[in-house]
Formats: sequence, structure tokens, C-alpha cells
Amino acid sequence: MTDPWVALAADTDPGERLHELRHAHEVFTSAGRLERPVRTVVGESWRRSARARVSPDGAALVDLNADDLEPYRAGHPLARAMPVIRELMGAYATDGEHLLAVCDVHGSLLWVEGHAAARRRAGLMNFVEGARWAESVAGTNAPGTAIAVDRPVQVFAAEHFLRPVQQWTCAAAPLHDPHTGRVLGAVDITGGDRLAHPHSLAFVQAVARAAESQLALLAPAPAGDSVQLSALGRDEALLVAGGRKVRLSRRHSEILVALARHPEGIGGEELLVELYEDESVTPVTLRAELSRLRRLLAPGLLQSRPYRLAAPMDADFDTVARRLASGAVAAALGAYAGPLLPGSQAPAVVRQRQRIADQLRAALIARGDPGLLADWAYSPWGEDDLPVWRALATAVPPGRRAALLERVRGLDAEQRG
Repeated sequence: MTDPWVALAADTDPGERLHELRHAHEVFTSAGRLERPVRTVVGESWRRSARARVSPDGAALVDLNADDLEPYRAGHPLARAMPVIRELMGAYATDGEHLLAVCDVHGSLLWVEGHAAARRRAGLMNFVEGARWAESVAGTNAPGTAIAVDRPVQVFAAEHFLRPVQQWTCAAAPLHDPHTGRVLGAVDITGGDRLAHPHSLAFVQAVARAAESQLALLAPAPAGDSVQLSALGRDEALLVAGGRKVRLSRRHSEILVALARHPEGIGGEELLVELYEDESVTPVTLRAELSRLRRLLAPGLLQSRPYRLAAPMDADFDTVARRLASGAVAAALGAYAGPLLPGSQAPAVVRQRQRIADQLRAALIARGDPGLLADWAYSPWGEDDLPVWRALATAVPPGRRAALLERVRGLDAEQRG
């Protein structure tokens, strides 16, 4: 097989592969050992599922009830893409006794449509609107794994981590914001063994590209007088201004984060204190950096006396703050791509980074949603976050609590020692 993201080559016997995979799944879940013919993408996903303490006999959790689901998905960016997704996939799903599904970046299913009998069967395993199918909750599955690896992927039968799901085959592709590249969710086709073919993965990839093109048409790139800054989860920020994308150096990223915090403008001496720990750095050094930054930007965008941007800035970390302020905790977590400029030691960035993380952590703990808490706890920035692990251990059903409490005790001992 030449494509590692396809579950079966066209000439592979599904029955023979299914038998081999069931044996490999049993070996892994009982002894933690990977055996052939488990693909690399599936083996890595099984390991993530095991680290997340997902039970192979468990089930996805429904965490969005009807009252919460309807307004959330109506306001979700992917709602604009649903007409083209339905046009391309609707008849195929219904005629083939399949399901089309679209989830958000957390793996929560926002739309599940298609053949009526297939929907009833899928409901028995909680493959329903409002259920969370992130890997951290439901183990290896096409939409959850596509989001985790940011690649289109096909999952066949016993490649699924949850045993109740192993009668299904699915293929999914991530959906991105066409202007920022941020993952918004995934589109999925789920059904029987007939989907275990390279064509189903190619089909869902084509649907994803069409959906992203539709989003680009309905939400055009920012106008020339607007500025967008993406600085979460990256050491070098991405600036979109005047129809251009500019990848900034770390120092220029720090400058724009500081300017975003002072839209009214900031004096040179104050900006110097915001950016440099070393008090021996002179204003001349800062002016040189600002001069280089000015040449990168559109003419007239960076102004001085005081230093400020001539156009409003829409920063991703401000989006998180706005959503938290409105009580939209899930949406805030969806916009949080990681710590603000994680490698920066600029005083202003360090303070802002800590403030955002503290506010989001506090909101997650207060909400007590096990799915949201798990998304934070199993992220690179949350793996040692003891308060969140404690909250997660409290929030999950009793049957999953023992392993989490063990993790809490281990973290507590590490941090005390």
C-alpha cells in the first residue's frame, strides 16, 4: 500500500484484514504491544487513546444537549459550509446507507445526517449530534484522529479503539479556516465495509476542499485596512494585513503583541520596558527593530509618537478573551491554539500569556465539563496541569476515576518533590 492514510488497498481482502486487526487490537489492549498489520497512524492513535485512559469497551459522551447544540452550531463557522457538504455528500450517504457527519475542533458532532436506519444503528454507540468523538474521549476514529493529526484519514473496522465501533468504517478530513489555516473541525463519511476503499478517502478530501473554498467565498480575506494577528501556540506570529500574509520574527511578534495591548499607542520608553528584560538595552536598539518591522508592513501601518497601528488589530488571543468574557467556554478553548508566543521572555508577553492561560483554566474548572477538561489535560501545555487533572478526575464517571486519580497523585508527588 502506497498511501499510509488509506486503511485498505483496493486488492486487500477485508475479511482477512479484519481478523488480523481484531487480534492486534486484543494484544494491544491487554499487553500494550503493537503487532502487524496495524498502520503507523493507527498505532500512534491507539497509544494516544491509551494515554488518555480511554476504555476499549467505553462509549463517546454526549455533552451538548439540544438547547446548547442549536445556538452553538448556528453560530459556528462551519454552518456556512453545510449547504455544499450536503449537496456533495447527502445523496451519496443516503443511497449508500452511510452517514455524513461534521464535527468541531473538539470532536463534538454538530451535524449527523444520512440514511435513517444507519442513524438509528449509530445512535446505539452515541454517534449522534452533540456527542464528543475526540480521541481523548472516544479513542481512534476518523473525525477525532483527522483533527488530532490534521490530515485526512480512513479508519477501518477493528482499527477503531472502541470495540462497539468496530463494525463501522469511516473516512474524515479536517476543515480549515481558509485565511488563517486554523483547524475548524472535520467532515466524515461513516458506514459499513464498502467504505473500506481508497475512493472514500479521496471523496471526503474533495468535499473538504470544496467546503473550504465555500468558506473563502462567503468570508472573504480581511480588507486592506484590517490587521489579523495569530500568536497562540507559535513562536513566530502570523500577520495578515493589506491582503498579505507575513511571518514575523520573534522580536517583531513580541512588538505586535505589545501594540495589540495598547491600541491607543505606547511611548518608546514604556515599550522598551514591555519588551526587554535586560535594562541595558537602549532605545536605539528598539528603534532599529521598529524600523525593520515598518519595512515589512504595509506603508503607513506602523505609526510613531506614540507607537501604534493605524488599523484595528484582531488578535487570536483577544478572541479567546472575548469568548471567555461572554461565557462561551467551549468556543474560547476552540480558539486557543496554545500558549501565547511560548518561547518569548518579553515581560509583556509573559504576563499576557499567563493571564490568558489562568483565565481559561479557571473557566474550564468552573464549567466542570469532562470533555473540555480532557482536551486541556491531554494537550502539550496541560499534561502537567495539576488543578485541571484534579477537576477532570472529579468530573468523569466513577468507572474512569481510578486511573485519573493515579495521575493526580503522581503529578502531586512530582511537584512537591
